[in-house]
Amino acid sequence: MRILVCGGAGFIGSAFVRRMLSNDPGVEIVNLDKLTYAGNLDNLRSVEADPRYRFVHADICDRAAVTAAAKGADAIVNFAAETHVDRSIAEPEAFLHTDILGTHTLLEVVRALGIARMVQVSTDEVYGSIDKGSFTERHPIDPSSPYSASKAGGDLQVLAYQRTYGLPVMITRGSNTYGPYQYPEKLIPLFVTNALEGEKLPLYGDGLNVRDWLHVDDHIDGIEFVLRNGQPGETYNVGGGNERTNIEITSIILDELGLDESAIRRVTDRPGHDRRYSLDCAKLHALGWRPVIDFEQGLRDTIRWYRDQEWWWKKIKHGTDEFARWRTRWYDERA
Repeated sequence: MRILVCGGAGFIGSAFVRRMLSNDPGVEIVNLDKLTYAGNLDNLRSVEADPRYRFVHADICDRAAVTAAAKGADAIVNFAAETHVDRSIAEPEAFLHTDILGTHTLLEVVRALGIARMVQVSTDEVYGSIDKGSFTERHPIDPSSPYSASKAGGDLQVLAYQRTYGLPVMITRGSNTYGPYQYPEKLIPLFVTNALEGEKLPLYGDGLNVRDWLHVDDHIDGIEFVLRNGQPGETYNVGGGNERTNIEITSIILDELGLDESAIRRVTDRPGHDRRYSLDCAKLHALGWRPVIDFEQGLRDTIRWYRDQEWWWKKIKHGTDEFARWRTRWYDERA
């Protein structure tokens, strides 16, 4: 199988590339990535010399570049997206460009080249917040942030192209993902790296917002399962079944690093902060996929990875001005 992976230098995309090349000797990967601030070729050091792997530096919205990269591909898996809710509140335009126009470009390329399968990697955030119960794939989407709205826009295009043109496209909606190589603006890597450097952990509001956590290895297994076994036109929830409040996550981080709650700095909550996410994954479970990584063990292993891999995250946090500018802009005004 030859796969065009879009956004393969990011957190989840790079994990998918590494896993596919490691597990399937017959696979070939073309990785197309714009290398925005969160794209990082260090994530792919272990595969960069593999003859079955090729990197293309291009924007997902560049149709000519995507068409050239997709020629001969059996499948496309789209990880390319702007993903950080906080940044979408501050700078929404980039999210519309990549998450909506980029998805449209891919669909047109699938249509023009007759690509056999495409998986659109989406998020549980398109459903919005739920007080009780869990979202099934039949729930209407109700996004709360510019990020989740842009992902919802991409999802709707995928479904529309399947119904209108019969394209062999599927959607996965994953829950909050954690693990190694995650850009340190998200909760877990931000809190861990801050704690390792003796900085405060900026916890939103009362800390009781609930997320369902999914290890990145389980997430990419779910995506690969859908790529191989999913049905065109279908959407599949990919969740970990690990609902935790933000303060619970923070407490595990503090415990693992030998710190106490004095390391927490309470900050003003972000606008439109969804209270609770919860996914019903019975549809994918019935086909034979389930997550396997124990949450607390996975989280503690992840914390230790960041502790032991300072070379990876310190160049992000201190090697350029980008991270510092963002942190100052977003968190200092919420102190």
